Amino acid sequence: MKIVIAPDSFKGSLTALEVAEAVEVGLRRVFPAATIKKVPMADGGEGTVQSLVDATGGEILTAQVRDPLGTPIDAQYGVLGDGITAVIEMAAASGLTLVPYDKRDPRITTTYGTGELIRAALLHGCRKLIIGIGGSATNDGGAGMAQALGAKLLTANDEQIERGGGALATLSAIDISELDPRISETETVVACDVNNPLTGKEGASHVYGPQKGATPEMIDVLDANLGHFDRILQRDLGKSVNTVPGAGAAGGLGAGLMAFLNASLKSGIEIVTEATQLSKQVAGADLVITGEGQINFQTVFGKTPVGVAKVAKTQNIPVIAIAGSIADGSDSVYNAGIDAMIDIVPEPMALETAIEKATALIETAAERAGRMVNIGTKIRCN
Repeated sequence: MKIVIAPDSFKGSLTALEVAEAVEVGLRRVFPAATIKKVPMADGGEGTVQSLVDATGGEILTAQVRDPLGTPIDAQYGVLGDGITAVIEMAAASGLTLVPYDKRDPRITTTYGTGELIRAALLHGCRKLIIGIGGSATNDGGAGMAQALGAKLLTANDEQIERGGGALATLSAIDISELDPRISETETVVACDVNNPLTGKEGASHVYGPQKGATPEMIDVLDANLGHFDRILQRDLGKSVNTVPGAGAAGGLGAGLMAFLNASLKSGIEIVTEATQLSKQVAGADLVITGEGQINFQTVFGKTPVGVAKVAKTQNIPVIAIAGSIADGSDSVYNAGIDAMIDIVPEPMALETAIEKATALIETAAERAGRMVNIGTKIRCN
């Protein structure tokens, strides 16, 4: 019997690999001789670096970069087992959690540190970049990122503009003659699961600005600045990305990555299933087990369990999802390839207790799943 275990992390509790290890322990109580393959997964958000490094036998590296306010910090990125693919979470350098609540101001926060992480990966010899862009503190269209990679974003006085979304109003010209030449040798894929354009009522500033500290007055200014930025990009680089779905992701970083790195935007779970070669991993499996912290109505919208199920179903493999909790709307996953769901909490308990006991709870839930599968193999239906 071959079983593939391909879960996401349980946020705030266990990494995807730790979840997979706990599931294996439970399954071994029922199927001690089974061939079990663990493939830690993610959907492009938090935990993607760790999951892909764990799944491919890669390594975690550290680089000193600037946080959204320009303060030096140490940030991590991953290099996958192939040695040439880097995986970067922009939140590690430019994330909202790095900025104290009372200092959140998207007029001054910058993606410069994300550019420094990209540069570190290029210096390491990586020539494929996978970049997750969730959790941004910024609204600068990726301008800071581009500056860190050598682009000159110039004022009318031929000086570099200041960093932050507010400074885009002073942009007069863009010069990429000194942009890191290794970019032209590098494939960049961005994990993006939103379709927001760069500007307008559905754009970066209006939709995501408030959570980053923008007032209504700031939002109008920031939106106008991104529109100005796009017009300069079109004039000087011949690239207009304003209306491209996903351009508004991460305060417009999606637009900047497309414009300066020729990046392609893809669903996060698609990127991860390709990077882990999940289709090959599940080939010949009798069962696939996936999971995440909570299965709910959002799970069908690009989350790991459904992404894994889609791959498994191309090979007619049954799928069980193990979750920390199962919430309203979760039944929709049955139509998306998941055959059964099991939650890990057998009795009422505080969230803190469930997190503390997560490993043991997952082991027991996996054992229950295994016993049900074992019964099912013995039942003959007419």
